[in-house]
Amino acid sequence: MKLLHTSDWHLGMGFRGAVSYEEDQRFVIGEICKIAVAEQVDGILLAGDVFDKSVASPEAIRLYDEVMTHICMDLKLPVYMVAGNHDGADRLSQLAGLLKNSGLFIAGHLTKDAQVVNVGEVDIYLLPWISTDKVRYVYPEQREDVVNLEAAYRIVLDHYRERFVPGHKNLLVAHAFITNAETSTSDRAAEVGQAAMVSASVFDGFDYVALGHIHGPQSIRKNIRYCGTPMAYSFGKEEKQEKSVTILDTETMELSIVPLTSLRKRTTLRGTYDELLKADVEEAVRCGFVRLEVTDSYVGMETYAMLRERYPLLLEVVGQDPEQQTGRITMTVDEFRRPDQDPMEVFCVFCKDEMGVEPKERQLRLFKEAVATYDKEVSGL
Repeated sequence: MKLLHTSDWHLGMGFRGAVSYEEDQRFVIGEICKIAVAEQVDGILLAGDVFDKSVASPEAIRLYDEVMTHICMDLKLPVYMVAGNHDGADRLSQLAGLLKNSGLFIAGHLTKDAQVVNVGEVDIYLLPWISTDKVRYVYPEQREDVVNLEAAYRIVLDHYRERFVPGHKNLLVAHAFITNAETSTSDRAAEVGQAAMVSASVFDGFDYVALGHIHGPQSIRKNIRYCGTPMAYSFGKEEKQEKSVTILDTETMELSIVPLTSLRKRTTLRGTYDELLKADVEEAVRCGFVRLEVTDSYVGMETYAMLRERYPLLLEVVGQDPEQQTGRITMTVDEFRRPDQDPMEVFCVFCKDEMGVEPKERQLRLFKEAVATYDKEVSGL
């Protein structure tokens, strides 16, 4: 059989609350479905972080419903899914028993009995995101042995290995942070330190380990792979990655990497203000998600507006700090938009733009009094 390995869709994710990625996510998941049909796969391994937040937005839930209905009902493909650290495990696994009949197999929480789906001579084990506390709770008789996360994984996977059937291929779908995995800027949850890391050896014995959590596609070993996110979620290293899905042939245990096409490019451009304003860049770059590094000036609201006309999906600008010749200030699109909601922030930005200084306490107090007087007059009309 052939299986498509994907992960880290992060449905509901946007750029710091200012720009939604829903259209891009819908497009790239559509591309995944096209690949699944073209490659004639027999199922999809979805290795966690289906959603970006534990309490997903209504828009993210609607997209999830549409996609899973299309895959399981229209394409007739089973999905083998685990919860990641971003997912709300309880919400993701609601009606899991009922959904199995439709081909949607979900492991939200760790359970004492291994969660495994048998498909002929292939057994697909599902291991959601775990913690030391969770393992101590599920295996109280071994709680003293759970000295760290590495030990926790070994305890859980030893129980899984006890279920191995001679002659069967044993696959594992998991969401984990493997030591020495290469991270990207958008791997924000993975950058908090080494306490959440485990060694690849905890997965010994499995014929293939389909991993999620790290956003850059990479193989830890020949049979242990992160497929990465389906689209780039950050600038820098990730914008240069070729996003893909991984196809596993369980007969030969060979892997093939199939590139994914994104709806929009993600690009960092660097130059002076005039160079960036007049740059002759391809349309796919200009109208994609853009980060600008302005090398010769501070970027205020007026200059930002000019750049935004040139780059309609400008997300982030790095400009020069007017008070320090070598300093730089990074501003994001939401920081430019937020002042529209708060007159005090508009005033602060105006002072910095026009006078090059932060307003003094007396100026702030007078402005606040003026706004209060205006609001009172307006409300009395």
